[in-house]
Amino acid sequence: MTTQLAPGILQIAKDFIKAVENRKSFDELCQFYHPDILQIEYPNSITKKIKIRALQDLKNAAEQGRQVLREEQYEILNSYVCDQTVILEVIWTGISAVDIGTAPARTKIKAYFTQFFEFKDNKIFRQRNYDCFEEFKIPQPNSREEKVLDNEAKH
Repeated sequence: MTTQLAPGILQIAKDFIKAVENRKSFDELCQFYHPDILQIEYPNSITKKIKIRALQDLKNAAEQGRQVLREEQYEILNSYVCDQTVILEVIWTGISAVDIGTAPARTKIKAYFTQFFEFKDNKIFRQRNYDCFEEFKIPQPNSREEKVLDNEAKH
């Protein structure tokens, strides 16, 4: 008889990040959350006030995020485990699907995240996000041909 060990909380946190990156449905993401999840996002250049989200709020935010972003990637730089808490230091990049402020759709957005995941029963029970976004850079034409086409479009 073979017994399987449950994955450690660090692996669960990494699997969660990979599921978010792969744009999984909220139903698929829900398996990672404890029913009493509370996520706190601290103020940043996009979220101006502290946001506290329970499970339904996270579902709404996930649906909104899928409309705002075309894609996103997470590069985990460092990870730490202390008791039932995982801390991840991440470089996040996303491509916008819509205009955000003065930045048009398809703008690359980059941020530096530190995320704290507190686990209960091998599920994410508390999550705290500290997100530092770089200034959005409006895409510039890559070649002379694109510049010419861009100028022609303006006339």
